[in-house]
Amino acid sequence: MTGLVIIGAGGFARETAQAARDAGAFKLLGHLDDNPALHGTEVDGVPVLGGCDLIHELSDARVVVCVGNPGDYAARARLVRRLALPAGRCATVIHPTASVSSTSEVGPGSVLLAHCVLTAAVRVGAHVAVMPHVVLTHDDVVEDHVTLASGVRLGGGARLERGAYVGSGALVREGTTVGAWSLIGMGSAVLGDVPPGEVWAGSPARRLRAADAPALDELATPTVGGPLT
Repeated sequence: MTGLVIIGAGGFARETAQAARDAGAFKLLGHLDDNPALHGTEVDGVPVLGGCDLIHELSDARVVVCVGNPGDYAARARLVRRLALPAGRCATVIHPTASVSSTSEVGPGSVLLAHCVLTAAVRVGAHVAVMPHVVLTHDDVVEDHVTLASGVRLGGGARLERGAYVGSGALVREGTTVGAWSLIGMGSAVLGDVPPGEVWAGSPARRLRAADAPALDELATPTVGGPLT
């Protein structure tokens, strides 16, 4: 069985560890985290082996990066870039209760938690976090480093550009684009396109302000390769 190391030891990392256990496709080796206070401890019975850069010494293990929160949802992209692991080392973790259609595809390093649904011809990029009970409908495109919090629903043909964060329970209308590194507040109803690097909330969603500095910094950082088409 392939060994799996989870980068991070917070809530998302713990959820991913449980999904990996439930799926039974990996041997869970441990967490890596840059907080030295966690080194040598256990999280839900899984050891924290050391700092994140230790992954380069664990050359036989597959990896998934599970960091980030609404206050700094660019953290995952920064860490992926810092570690510079080849795509072939990045695991894709899909909970056994998730429903992924045969016409849909999920990129390396992405995580789909319990009861997610990808209906038809959905494309999910690399290092995407899909929390429980998310529904992605026909022809949706979710680019790299996007975070979809629990209960999000996307109408058909919606597009979430690189690094967007969509809060719990938000609804995104069919054919709508949420721009790169923008944040959608929980419970919002997105009825029209959202520009890159902005915070929108409400029903219908409206612009509140520019995104915080980490997201805007990431927006200005050149990326390797183009977006999903």
